[in-house]
Amino acid sequence: MGKTRSYKEHLSKRLRKPREAAGYLSAALEDEDPSVFLLALKDVADAYGGMGKLAQTSSLNRQSLYRALSGSGNPKLISILMILDSLDLELCVRPSKGKQRACA
Repeated sequence: MGKTRSYKEHLSKRLRKPREAAGYLSAALEDEDPSVFLLALKDVADAYGGMGKLAQTSSLNRQSLYRALSGSGNPKLISILMILDSLDLELCVRPSKGKQRACA
């Protein structure tokens, strides 16, 4: 029997690639529930080194990051932009095409 990896381990490895992380976050934005995006952003942050590293690179408090990226978090837009910037990602807006609203 061969070795198997956990789902989280596989996801983390894939999310270290900027294009994969951007696609993952864009897909999460398509969900009606905003907490899905926050949890996806937490997955990307974990893949990039965790909350401690994100706190250092984003200049945001570690406890605030945990709270903001929880399922019940309600972060300010500036916090999301700072997090994305520290992950070398950016948010984009474009005209919607039917139900497809996330950026590619």
